[in-house]
Amino acid sequence: MTTLILARHGETDWNRENRFQGHADPPLNRDGRRQSAELAAALAGEGIARVYTSPLRRAHETAEIVAARLGLEVELVEALREIDVGAWSGLTRDEVAERFPDEFARWLDRAPHGYADGETYEALDARVIPALRALAHRHPTDTVLVVTHGGPSRVAQAHAAGIDYVEARRRETVLDNCAVCRFAVEDGDFRRIG
Repeated sequence: MTTLILARHGETDWNRENRFQGHADPPLNRDGRRQSAELAAALAGEGIARVYTSPLRRAHETAEIVAARLGLEVELVEALREIDVGAWSGLTRDEVAERFPDEFARWLDRAPHGYADGETYEALDARVIPALRALAHRHPTDTVLVVTHGGPSRVAQAHAAGIDYVEARRRETVLDNCAVCRFAVEDGDFRRIG
């Protein structure tokens, strides 16, 4: 059995400003670096064998901070990127509501997605779950840290619960920066363990 520890990246200024990030690449801010150091301290005794990360700077910086504490190297995995939010990238919720009122209303109603361009939740699922399965296959008895984003973390949670992403969004609770969720992966099956 593989234990996958999925951690959301530390805070960026865009998180603080409530901006949609998607594939945009803002760096961690000072609080994000502090959160990452706290995450590193919290994970120090977990016996982590490898650290993988999204290539987006906010996740990569978080992973580097944690890996340095653990004495490990970081490997980039393209499929762990955040969902592409298209034209919403860089906009605050208020700006999206003003520029794309119908799309934003759909998003607030937990529709499959609000934005007209970008990536669907199905496409996000189709790239994230196989990537996580591949990591588990590479480490069949290890504990592995995966530093990623809110979207991929929610996909993993939905998959483990046997529900789709839309239903997961309906049940959604806030996923804080550097929040962790743990999964046991065996024979490709995901089970949430924390």
